[in-house]
Amino acid sequence: MTPAVPRATLAPGYAVPRVINGAWQLSYDHRSTPPDVADSIDELLRLAELGLIAFDGADIYPGVEALLGGLVRAWRQRGGDPDAIRIHTKFVPDRSDLLRVDRAYVERIIDRSLSRLGVERLDLVQYHWWAFDVPGWLDAAGWLDELRAAGKIRHLGVTNFDRTHLAALLDSGVPIVSNQVQYSLLDRRPENGLVDLCQRRGVKLLAYGTLAGGLLTDRWRGATDPGPTPGNRSLVKYRLIVEEFGGWGALQTLLDALATIATRYDKTIANVAAAWTLTRPGVAAAILGARNAAYGAANLRVFDVRLDAEDLARLDAVLARHNGPAGDAFDLERVPGGRHAAIMKTNLNRLDDSETTS
Repeated sequence: MTPAVPRATLAPGYAVPRVINGAWQLSYDHRSTPPDVADSIDELLRLAELGLIAFDGADIYPGVEALLGGLVRAWRQRGGDPDAIRIHTKFVPDRSDLLRVDRAYVERIIDRSLSRLGVERLDLVQYHWWAFDVPGWLDAAGWLDELRAAGKIRHLGVTNFDRTHLAALLDSGVPIVSNQVQYSLLDRRPENGLVDLCQRRGVKLLAYGTLAGGLLTDRWRGATDPGPTPGNRSLVKYRLIVEEFGGWGALQTLLDALATIATRYDKTIANVAAAWTLTRPGVAAAILGARNAAYGAANLRVFDVRLDAEDLARLDAVLARHNGPAGDAFDLERVPGGRHAAIMKTNLNRLDDSETTS
């Protein structure tokens, strides 16, 4: 038995903790040196033992699917219920391949994920298409649905879909249970129509970027502006969001408000920021980075924060002065040549299929 952690239901018979472990930080692409496999699997096991049994990976996170496959094997070897662990992955065809995506391409990527994870069925596959002006995205979704019907996929979700394309996908009959989007105090673009659509159509939101790559933490309160080009690519991405929010001074105003609330609950700024996102309509879970059990234990403290009207009013007073990025979810990241698009790596599926954790 794992400890009780608040859960949300994505589909009948399929519930996840309201905090999902984000595994992107474990990818080879995110680290200067590859993680120690045995140590990483042990830390992932400890996260599961805390009750944080859902893990968010992707086919384009180098090394992550194989690492999560090692977790699944280790969990079973320890006698854990194999149905208790939730492994979420993605289907993200390369930007340069979009015109060549056919059913065989889709099945090859899904079969590779099955092999890396060492499972017979993928719990949740979250579908992303880099450029909706390139034809074929509805066809690819249909082929994913065929693989779901064939038993290779349990549930289908999407990631970074705006309301227009998500509505079209739902109208086509593909059963979508979730949409993973960037959603935080700094970035409230899902509230520009997407939240309403998802609530009407029964699609749950999974929020990433909840802590803005660590900028919504105690570490950055009172800190000097690192400028537009800090060494961490994640910080580059979210530093641009800070600029859309109003700049470094606006971030500090928000951090001060969060700190006041955090002191009240004897928790951290990160706990309060994540708790705010979990209060938003339609949000089933927040995806928080958890490279080890210490991070997981810290993330669990979000459930000790119960934001009341006074807390929300304090935050609303800051947000009223700073709208943040405009448009729908992922709009800015799709602008050709735009600064948000420029930091995206859109061709990461060209990996060695023999990749393992051994």
